Amino acid sequence: MTGSRAEYGLLRWILSDLRAAVDVDLQLVVTGMHLSPEFGGTVGEIERDGFSITRRVDSLLSSGTPGGIAKSIGLGVIGMSDVLEDLKPDIVLILGDRFEIFAAAQACLVHNIPIAHIAGGDTTEGAIDEAMRHAITKMAHVHFVTNAESAHRVRQLGEDPSRIYEVGSPGLDHLRRQPLLDRSAVESRLGARLGEKNLLITFHPVTLEAAHGEAQFAALLDALDMLDDDTALWFTHPNADAGGRTMAAKLKAWVQAHPNRARLYTSLGQSLYLSLMAQVDAVVGNSSSGLYEAPSLGVATVDIGDRQRGRLAATSVLHCAPDCNAIREAIARAIQLDCSGTKSPYGDGHSSERIVEVLRALPPAMELIGKRFHMIGNADA
Repeated sequence: MTGSRAEYGLLRWILSDLRAAVDVDLQLVVTGMHLSPEFGGTVGEIERDGFSITRRVDSLLSSGTPGGIAKSIGLGVIGMSDVLEDLKPDIVLILGDRFEIFAAAQACLVHNIPIAHIAGGDTTEGAIDEAMRHAITKMAHVHFVTNAESAHRVRQLGEDPSRIYEVGSPGLDHLRRQPLLDRSAVESRLGARLGEKNLLITFHPVTLEAAHGEAQFAALLDALDMLDDDTALWFTHPNADAGGRTMAAKLKAWVQAHPNRARLYTSLGQSLYLSLMAQVDAVVGNSSSGLYEAPSLGVATVDIGDRQRGRLAATSVLHCAPDCNAIREAIARAIQLDCSGTKSPYGDGHSSERIVEVLRALPPAMELIGKRFHMIGNADA
């Protein structure tokens, strides 16, 4: 199941390998932002990649308020329940911590269908995703974690160590398996020329700091206003979390007021996004891609605020407070930072093969459903 552009980008090669496996019947369920024209209708990207979509679950309300998100979760549970009754899968593979995935996990739990969860045990202390991710871990039966620290957290939650697999981040697989576009091809796809200096910027709502989110976003825009005119700014759209639509409207107005140096894209698609990332001087904002993919491309990251607080970070990641001066100073440092040879803490780009190998060897569903709480000793706590 996939519900957002970012999460599909991580699933892309896993889905490809599952589709190629002769003993696997891949059923792909698409929901959330994928089906919304407001967020780029990214279901089209999935289809262009050659995947057949088995079911579509419309669940995303047009309201970006907390109440609207809560109702979208409810619609997701209802829609996914209907899908499970119809398809009767042996196992459901989900990734991450977004509310669409949280809804799917609840439906699977009630239907007694095993869940294989990717990226459990990660931590993002500035977002409600933190609680959703750990809740999904407790509903899941097989755990594909991105690093050793995350594996330890999943064990701390009482999960069976024999069902925890440290596989790395599947986001790095694309960098190994898909050639990136060169500079001229990137410019052609963007419909614009890259600048002398370039920043790739994504800033999502900080859901645990909703009262301060607008001020943090304003601080980012103020800092960008202070940069030299030869710095081109490439923005991608905020996500559908509470406050995202308000943020997107303000960003659109800001970009329109800076037509010579700023561009906003609803969705670039995984290939173009990573190809652009490889060309820029720094990634700026609070997206996980600045921690996952950017270090492997040798690109510096300015990670703003607390949304990603707690995640493992490479030496190329500069954390800064969400205020104008701190952001401006961090950007200046990032542009000068030599990130060649940076080592990612998230694996080697072979995550997809490891995940598919485990999935193909799993026992029948009824052997997975039963779970016991595994205590850990004080030495392992």
